[in-house]
Amino acid sequence: MLKGKSVIVTGSTSGIGRAMAEAFAGAGCHVMINGFGDENEIHSLLENFKTKHHVNAFYSAADMRKPDQIAAMVKEAEERFGGVDILVNNAGIQHVAPIDEFPPEKWDAIIAINLSSAFHAIRAVLPGMKSRQWGRIINIASAHGLVASPFKSAYVAAKHGMVGLTKVVALEVAQLGITCNAICPGYVKTPLVEGQIADQAKARKMEPDAVVRDVILAAQPTKKFVTFEELNALALFLSDDKAASINGASLSMDGGWTAQ
Repeated sequence: MLKGKSVIVTGSTSGIGRAMAEAFAGAGCHVMINGFGDENEIHSLLENFKTKHHVNAFYSAADMRKPDQIAAMVKEAEERFGGVDILVNNAGIQHVAPIDEFPPEKWDAIIAINLSSAFHAIRAVLPGMKSRQWGRIINIASAHGLVASPFKSAYVAAKHGMVGLTKVVALEVAQLGITCNAICPGYVKTPLVEGQIADQAKARKMEPDAVVRDVILAAQPTKKFVTFEELNALALFLSDDKAASINGASLSMDGGWTAQ
């Protein structure tokens, strides 16, 4: 069903976004990836999508802090693919510090990249989706879109905002063949989380192994990291017509974290 559809995945040169872009390409979707990274590695990734999955694949270096670049990325994808059928808002950064020591510039950057970029991307893709009467918007939120943890004021605020944005968009497009949902993962072992482990170790004055055991996975009753494969399967299902009645949902995939 997804074969021939087109997708933009923001923040997709590493981590969850990269794995998700690979999954959509594997389902036969044409893919535009976005993010920062080594030019040769990005080129290799695109070539892999093209040769392994026989899809069109392109890269946008759009800075997710800049609305004009986000709009330009969407326009480029529409020109290359003839439209954007699926948007995955995944771009994100993190900083961990007590709120009274939290650098204001870090707050601004996290809100811009983790939340505002999703607004600007959704705003840009919706006219095309409305004209075709079909679209899927998937916002990668977090368990931190539903609950809070210390030292993550900007991240928690942004992810709560992402959940709220998801609901508003879903209500606005409910009769237009478009859905908007949020996936709320627990901890996934990504480069971002590896950085969080180091930051938490510093903030809490703990060893990294103790942070994983007593802080990171302490929240997840399964005591396991969520896997890329699990997240990919949910994203692909949400993009399918069988998921047309799932709209405005915040779907937890957190090993039971938010059930507590």
